Amino acid sequence: MSELAARVGQTLATLERIAQDYSPAVFASSLAAEDMVLTDLILKAGLPIGIFSLETGRLHKETLGMVDRVRERYGYEIALYRPVTAAVTDHIIKHGHNAFYDSVELRKECCNIRKVEPLGRALTGKKAWITGQRRSQSSTRAELSEQEDDAAHGMQKFNPLADWSEEEVWEYIRGNEVPYNPLHDQGFPSIGCEPCTRAIQPGEDVRAGRWWWENPESKECGLHLVDGKLIRIKKVA
Repeated sequence: MSELAARVGQTLATLERIAQDYSPAVFASSLAAEDMVLTDLILKAGLPIGIFSLETGRLHKETLGMVDRVRERYGYEIALYRPVTAAVTDHIIKHGHNAFYDSVELRKECCNIRKVEPLGRALTGKKAWITGQRRSQSSTRAELSEQEDDAAHGMQKFNPLADWSEEEVWEYIRGNEVPYNPLHDQGFPSIGCEPCTRAIQPGEDVRAGRWWWENPESKECGLHLVDGKLIRIKKVA
């Protein structure tokens, strides 16, 4: 058995365990490469794990196009959770359309409105949620565990691809003809909202294109933070 095949087998076993022991469980997809690997595994196996994405209102058209590609390939409709319109409008009136460039605090406030609050709604009533995070993505994720006790949301959080490498992700995608965001071919290894994401140069950190005007230590959107700190409450064996 190849190393990738073994990795896939372990990941699928983790997903099956989540479906069996933590139902209802959901997968929070950003529609990026890692998330497409998990989407492919979940849907091909027919696992009862819902898939949703946070439609912030400022995503690239290529990212939004992935919802259609998933529907066409797998016959599955990804659920979209959007921010509260009144909250977005109020924030723009007070701070401007692109206030996130002005300070880390305003950027995180925007992320809270467009991502964190919708995430809370998406996770309501669930026992576990799944992400496509990997340890090698950035310094802020170096100690990422495969399973965590997410006390902030009162559930278990799983990162089944935590120990996957970038090379393994793309080997799986190409070997299984998994649809992926075309922005990846344009130098975007990590993709978020359009005004907060840029292509990177060879040799840069894979998340260097996210909030590139900030220090590396602040480059999280809040989905995995509590009081400004990463949600690493308790590692579960």
